[in-house]
Amino acid sequence: MQPLPATTTPRSDQTTALLRSRIIDGEFEPGLLLAESAVARELGVSRVPVREALFALERDGLVSFSETGRAYVTALSPHDFDELYTLRLALEPLAARLASPSLTSDARLLEKNIKDTNRAKTMLDVTRLDLEFHEIILEASGNGRLLKLWHSMRAELELWLGRLHRRHQVQKLDTRAETIRAHQIIVDCFKQQTPAASESLMRKHITGWREWLPVLPESE
Repeated sequence: MQPLPATTTPRSDQTTALLRSRIIDGEFEPGLLLAESAVARELGVSRVPVREALFALERDGLVSFSETGRAYVTALSPHDFDELYTLRLALEPLAARLASPSLTSDARLLEKNIKDTNRAKTMLDVTRLDLEFHEIILEASGNGRLLKLWHSMRAELELWLGRLHRRHQVQKLDTRAETIRAHQIIVDCFKQQTPAASESLMRKHITGWREWLPVLPESE
């Protein structure tokens, strides 16, 4: 891991972003101990921003604290995956139906997202853009509470999808192409079909995601 640049003020938000990226891209494996002093030395910052970053990442579900106060990278269990799936299935089809009227006339953000995914240089970027696609739909729903609920699990979704995408790479599967294909079908549905059809397609999309929930072990 590279330390923060000397010209950068070692603030907790920068430390949080750096630790988050290391967790999402798999550099920090599930269950890894994140000793405050060791992380601070490695990043070249004081322990204060590291402590604040760990608390922030705990709120996002990426870090867990033991009873003794030690911080570990969250290891999502099959039960956790099932809970994420259940919430996605409840929130995202509804969001698709609510967003359909506005996306029928203007799907430019979704189309740009697909183009960006096609140009993405890393699998970490593909994962980020995958979730960004769904976030655009949640925002277009116009339901702030629905979006807030989805945001509450976004980091854990990114953690799971990152692991899934890396596994696909090992298996020589073209995750980028499949993501683009599936998302283009959703955009076409928004532009050509009814809100009910968009809701049904999103439900099918999330249900297909469910097939992958139990397949990954806790470590890469």
